[in-house]
Amino acid sequence: MTSAVRFVIRLLPWVLIVGGGIGLVAAFVLTVEKIALLKNADYVPTCSINPVLSCGSIMKTEQAEVFGFPNPLLGVAGFAVVVTLGVVLAAGAALPRWCWLGLQAGVTFGVVFVHWLIYQSLYVIGALCPYCMAVWAVMIPIFWYTTLYNMEQGHLPSPRRTTAVLTGYHGVVLTLWYLLIGGAVLQAFWFYWTTLIG
Repeated sequence: MTSAVRFVIRLLPWVLIVGGGIGLVAAFVLTVEKIALLKNADYVPTCSINPVLSCGSIMKTEQAEVFGFPNPLLGVAGFAVVVTLGVVLAAGAALPRWCWLGLQAGVTFGVVFVHWLIYQSLYVIGALCPYCMAVWAVMIPIFWYTTLYNMEQGHLPSPRRTTAVLTGYHGVVLTLWYLLIGGAVLQAFWFYWTTLIG
């Protein structure tokens, strides 16, 4: 077992606990803000800071209720499971394969959904939600390290060489992933950022 593999195995419980905890708090706050907005249409959410960083404008869109209820409810349920599994792993418990596959299915759905929401925020709605961005930020490593772990443990079929390369460069892939999203945010709102500078 390489040092990179050992690192990923040791890191995963903490990624689930910390990332899941941040996601859970963000989803909970978004749920509270959505309820306040439903009670009072004139309510201005705490995360509505300026024309670009504006949760309120996002909360009123169809994209904020894709499945017929507020999206943050998915986060409250999903991140609670993630945190629980992280705590169980940190305590030294061994999870059965079906549990790992279930987690993989959940985090894969989560990361795909988050990237769809990123696209919608940047190129359709034209606004950013700080709490949503916190969810984006944690969903990526939760997916990435869960996937690497499942590949390494044989829960997901993967050539050993591919698994070794991805695990060896786990930090590089994660950094590039964040840089691509950061670049997309800069590009999509370049007109606004330039007004702040000039």
